[in-house]
Amino acid sequence: MTKIYTLVNQKGGVGKTTSTINLAAYLAKHGQRVLVVDLDPQANATSCLGVDKLTVENSTYDALLGEEDIFPFILLNDRLKLSLLPSAPELAGAEVELVDELARESRLRKAILKVANRYDYVLVDCPPSLGLLTINGLMAAMDGVIVPVQCEYLALEGLGQLTQTIERVRAAIFPDLKVRGVILTMYDTRTNLSADVVREVNKHFPNQVFKSIIPRNIRLAEAPSYGLPISEYAPNSPGADAYEALAKELVRGDKN
Repeated sequence: MTKIYTLVNQKGGVGKTTSTINLAAYLAKHGQRVLVVDLDPQANATSCLGVDKLTVENSTYDALLGEEDIFPFILLNDRLKLSLLPSAPELAGAEVELVDELARESRLRKAILKVANRYDYVLVDCPPSLGLLTINGLMAAMDGVIVPVQCEYLALEGLGQLTQTIERVRAAIFPDLKVRGVILTMYDTRTNLSADVVREVNKHFPNQVFKSIIPRNIRLAEAPSYGLPISEYAPNSPGADAYEALAKELVRGDKN
C-alpha cells in the first residue's frame, strides 16, 4: 500500500528539504520503492539529488499544468535506487497560471495518484510558503503531513500559523488531512533551548513527534553541495545515524 506524505513548514531553514532527501535515501536503502516530488521552485531537492535544475525538460510544473501521465517525467537515480519528479525554475509561475484552472488545489494529487502504485513511498517537498503550491502539496498528502521543526524558539511561532493552515484545508476541502508526525531538527545538545523546544513541541503534538531527533551536524550541511544525501556523503556521521533511525521509525509505525 503506497504511503504519500508531504513535508511542509512555511518557515525556511528548518531542514525540510534535508529531511525529505535523507529520509527518502534511507527508505530506498532499506528496500522501499521511493519517489521524491520536488514542489519547490527553488528546486533544492532536485539539486541535492544531483540533478541540474536548468537541464530539466519536464518537471512538477508540467505535472500541475498538464493532463498527461507524469511517469515519463520521473528520473531514476541508479546510485540511490530512488526516483525523482524534479522541479524547474518555471514552477515559480505556476501559482498564477493555476488560478483559473478547475480543481486547482488537487492537480498534484491527481498527477501522483496516476503513478502511486509503482512506489511504496511518495515524499513531496513543499516550498517554504503557504501559497497554492503548498495547498497542492497538502491535498496530495493522502497519508498525512510530516512537519520538520527546528529546535529554536522562532520555530514554535511558525508552528501556530502552519497548524491554522492545516485546519483551514481540512475544514474547506480535505477533511481527512492529518499530521503524520513532527521531525525535530538541528538539535543542539549544548543548549537548554533545544531541550525546551522539544518539550513544547511534544506538548502541542502529543504522540505525534518522532522519537528520532536530528542533531545539528556539519556533514548534513555539506552533503547538498555534493548532490548527495547523507547516506552517501557521510554514512558514519551522527546525522546519518539519525536519519536512518527516522526512516526505520516511519516504516515501523506504518506497519502497525
